Amino acid sequence: MKRIAIYGKGGIGKSTTVSNMSAALAGKGYTVMQIGCDPKADSTISLRQGRELTPVLDTYRDKIKDIQLEDMYIIGYNGVICVEAGGPTPGIGCAGRGVAKALDLLKQKNFEEVLHPDVVFYDVLGDVVCGGFSMPLRKNYADNVYVISSGEQMAIYAAMNLGLAMENFKRRGHNGLSGIIANKRNVNGEDEKLHTLSEDLECPIVGTIEHSMVVKRASDDALTVAEAFPDDPMVDVYTKIAMEIINRD
Repeated sequence: MKRIAIYGKGGIGKSTTVSNMSAALAGKGYTVMQIGCDPKADSTISLRQGRELTPVLDTYRDKIKDIQLEDMYIIGYNGVICVEAGGPTPGIGCAGRGVAKALDLLKQKNFEEVLHPDVVFYDVLGDVVCGGFSMPLRKNYADNVYVISSGEQMAIYAAMNLGLAMENFKRRGHNGLSGIIANKRNVNGEDEKLHTLSEDLECPIVGTIEHSMVVKRASDDALTVAEAFPDDPMVDVYTKIAMEIINRD
């Protein structure tokens, strides 16, 4: 089983990218689980085919000790297991601690042993790598960590912050940052900026996603490209990146 955490600046297309990779791998016969670690609980929207998914923390608040594993997920497109951690009541409590609680609940219910995923993606709010948002790193939930970035200044800034955080975790025995997924936005000098980011973080660019209106059209309809446009070349792009990630040591 591969356990992979994906970080990145808010609005960089992280959830879109992760969902498209999940759909692509599931289409290849893998059992894929996607866990949204964001209080907005919107990571898996394009996989759920219009179905509602109650965040784990909302269910926990309603059921407390009676919560079961089957209360925490639904099966989405191509059989992807969809989970949303959720967050505290707005204005009350710490969002990071909410994510930490949700992941602990999944672990307590032995989700890996029961659901037998081949690949687990943690889609993590990437502007913050402290508290509960670092859970996939601190408690050995994730084997590998990747960051999604464009050539935009704030995206690169967020990626560099993650890189600095990963250096601290590396000293505690974690593998460190495994690579960069380039999600291009057609900004000036983007290739050079991403290349410099790769050098500064001392990790490779494992895949490049060119700016595509097909991806936007699918996302606007709350679908993955694989479902909305199964014959489009972008399906192969996401498949190639996902396979590169799960096959890396």
